Amino acid sequence: METELTLDDKNLLVMKLLHYFITEKNYNPIILQGVENEIWLENLDEDCKVVRIVSNYIHNNEQFNFDVFKTKRIVKKIKKKTFSLNIKVMSIFLDLGENVTEELNSDPKLLCINVKDESDIKKSDLISDVFPDLSSKLKYSEKGFELFAKITGDINEHNRKDASRIEQLFKSKVPYVTYFLIIVNIIFFVVPLLLGVYNSALTWGCIHGPSIRDGQYYRLLTGIFLHGSIWHIFFNCYALYVIGSQIESFLGKPKYIIIYFFSGIMGSLFSMIFGGSTPSIGASGAIFGLMGALLYFGYYYRVYLGNVLKSQIIPLILFNLVLGFLLPGVDNFGHIGGLLGGVLITRALGIKDKTTTFEKGNGWIMTLIFTVFILYIAFVYSA
Repeated sequence: METELTLDDKNLLVMKLLHYFITEKNYNPIILQGVENEIWLENLDEDCKVVRIVSNYIHNNEQFNFDVFKTKRIVKKIKKKTFSLNIKVMSIFLDLGENVTEELNSDPKLLCINVKDESDIKKSDLISDVFPDLSSKLKYSEKGFELFAKITGDINEHNRKDASRIEQLFKSKVPYVTYFLIIVNIIFFVVPLLLGVYNSALTWGCIHGPSIRDGQYYRLLTGIFLHGSIWHIFFNCYALYVIGSQIESFLGKPKYIIIYFFSGIMGSLFSMIFGGSTPSIGASGAIFGLMGALLYFGYYYRVYLGNVLKSQIIPLILFNLVLGFLLPGVDNFGHIGGLLGGVLITRALGIKDKTTTFEKGNGWIMTLIFTVFILYIAFVYSA
């Protein structure tokens, strides 16, 4: 004899809401200790970045105000972890007592919705503005066990695909392009040394503003493959291996190549602008561009890389920039140019599954404006 699964209206609504936010809007559950009878979901790509489904009974104004206070305190922690300046939260209360007379939406960043049943969702202007399709997505032909099986099955399948995508993204891959770039840098160093034309090669290919303005444009590119000493090329190749292999893995080989060369050329242009007639060499500008790309990528995946951003990526960039200003003979303006170029071109190229077409379009416009401006300063204003 079959036993039919029955759920009360509140739990059934919770399951339907979870199904919508997870499978339709790609929200992910937030694990919070000490929080009971409420579910927190986040999607930093949405306008409303956090959604709370609150099923516990809120009896009066004091309990409601405490809930608001607790929510704001938790949101502050989420802001720090995710490097978010503003987080809009929607709290969906499923059991708000009649004694709660406080204005629910006095804070525009904390939307509070009183939902007794599905009809309240359809009536809510706030929900319609943020999630216009929510009401229609809560209608199912299945009932009882079939509905439970569908919802749980869909959520599990979505989570499985999402976990597989993240695993594939962060899985270690062989960095063939990085190996190739390291080999090219080594060839540019070793071959002139063996042929006894090392100093001549530096003179011929270094980044030198007056020579580039005279028509030797190849120096913008050759200068990023030349190095002044064994230690110079060793540290740059090591940094290229560590950072470049990650960018190649995260963004793919074509985007990686574009970021490397665009950042390197931007670094060369900044060296022209701020270095005067002082020659400059090294792959540091391109490597700083890769750091900028890693910073941009890490921001979009800050749920997974938040601690890495705070403890490794940002301190590494700041440390190297400060060190560049303190040590003599370091072309730190080339580093800054590469860093800016790396961030801009990565925004233009986009992050798979994260960056919208509109954002990429804005990125290309910003990159074009930036490039034209720097070319004008380098070849016209500074001439």
